[in-house]
Amino acid sequence: MKIARVHATPLNVPLEYSAGGVGRSTSLSACHVEVETADGLVGHGLTAITEEEVAAGIINAVAGPALVGMDAMNHEAAWNKLYWLLCPRGQTGYGMHAVAALDVALWDLKGKALGQPVWRLLGGARSKVPVYTTFGFNFLDRDALAEAARACVAEGFGHLKMVVGHGALQRRDEPRPLGEVIREDALRVRAVREAVGAQPSLYIDANCSLDGFHAEKLALSVRDCDIAFFEEPVTQNDVRLMADLRRRTGMAVAAGQNEGLAFRFRDMLTAGAVDYVQPNVVISGGFTQAAKIAGMAEAYNVPMANGGAFPLHNMHLHAGLAHGGRVEWHLVAVEMMRKLYRDIPEPRDGWLELPEAPGLGFEPDRASIAEIAKLPCSAGKGKG
Repeated sequence: MKIARVHATPLNVPLEYSAGGVGRSTSLSACHVEVETADGLVGHGLTAITEEEVAAGIINAVAGPALVGMDAMNHEAAWNKLYWLLCPRGQTGYGMHAVAALDVALWDLKGKALGQPVWRLLGGARSKVPVYTTFGFNFLDRDALAEAARACVAEGFGHLKMVVGHGALQRRDEPRPLGEVIREDALRVRAVREAVGAQPSLYIDANCSLDGFHAEKLALSVRDCDIAFFEEPVTQNDVRLMADLRRRTGMAVAAGQNEGLAFRFRDMLTAGAVDYVQPNVVISGGFTQAAKIAGMAEAYNVPMANGGAFPLHNMHLHAGLAHGGRVEWHLVAVEMMRKLYRDIPEPRDGWLELPEAPGLGFEPDRASIAEIAKLPCSAGKGKG
């Protein structure tokens, strides 16, 4: 199982959002990775929510060549080598995206070599996982949000997530007062809750776009809407601010989808900053590190949830480990998956059945990937 070839392809994927009769053209960026052994077995991985051309450059120029000649079955050795090559001083950025994509590909290879799906190699705790759907994006007005929410419930989704914050801190010089942003957010959240009634669970996600004061003010203003958790409420996943938010509002907090190294999750857990940890295997160091983060969370009796989308990869983590939880069926990211892969599973009645095929259980559509690769990269605009 000697690694003979590693190649990464940067992609900016054009997409169409559609829910409840509402449509919108958009795009997401990703980096597709393939690792081939000397005997011709090929594993594939992915990273996203990053600059795709940067991640591909790291893999093709630095990380990939470092893996050539190693045994693809030795994922701990490979992970350790990549860590000291790319992140020796605790960096948690682009280098960890590259590690994640390569680690996912190595686990796909391992599953294929052993004839087992990744979720079973991780422990086989369950053969299906519950999902929540992310449907509510900033480009939808209140009426469109309500219509899209009702459509998702009609399709069998009982757990709904919507975005708040709308890049508030990043855009504060437009001018665009943060107070106005969260006042509108509160109206949008209330419109969704009124549209779907009391039964569906409702989650909100600020994508690290608020300061502590405005995150708290928003949380208090929608507390009567029965929010299941507030994801990435504050800038930089600031541990102190998240702990304060939990204590002062009583609202559950979730974070971690964009964190690169395990110590960040340790700090969240020891500070009592989160009610849900959200390692994402395509960002948080692949299956190798995400499984260790899950172990930490279990020791603290803090549940896990998938954040940052890419459920086709993360479903293996949450099905494999007894401490797994709910997987994010992000409507835009799923459209990307449909363009990049063949034979992907689809949820039914709020559950996603895990594939029995070896490895990740689905394969790249190489013809489609080749066509998308001809398009210009996102130049930093494809993170979603």
